[in-house]
Amino acid sequence: MNRYTLAGIIAVVTLILDQVTKIAVREKMTLWTSEVIIPGLFNLVHVINKGAAFGFLNSAEISWQRNFFIIVTVVALGAIAMLLRSVEERDKFQIVGLGLVLGGAVGNLIDRILYHEVTDFLDFYFGTHHWPAFNIADIAICMGAFAMIISFYKNK
Repeated sequence: MNRYTLAGIIAVVTLILDQVTKIAVREKMTLWTSEVIIPGLFNLVHVINKGAAFGFLNSAEISWQRNFFIIVTVVALGAIAMLLRSVEERDKFQIVGLGLVLGGAVGNLIDRILYHEVTDFLDFYFGTHHWPAFNIADIAICMGAFAMIISFYKNK
């Protein structure tokens, strides 16, 4: 399987999982509600984020963040395409990583274009300490970045 096929399959599977879970949350949960799954550790929530990771630029007073993040994502997609073109076929960690980042970036881009915000629903916490809510696209982006770091480390 060549690098484009592998990265494309991973990106499409990631995108489908991301969009299906977000649709389910939007249809089954009222906005700003929470359902305890594992007490003291994990909730399903329905929240929205107009900003980026960890609430960066997530403010109703900022009117330009949607366009900014759409442009940044399109530029990132171009960078991913260039990296994918230059990666060696045998470097599966980097190819998989790029596929994950690609699928996650497109998943959140779709939300920004269609809904003007990103749906988040995974809420992990310990006591009163909460990790910011996130989604499948965010997981894929983080896993993809980690796979690429491993690849860069292995290949120096």
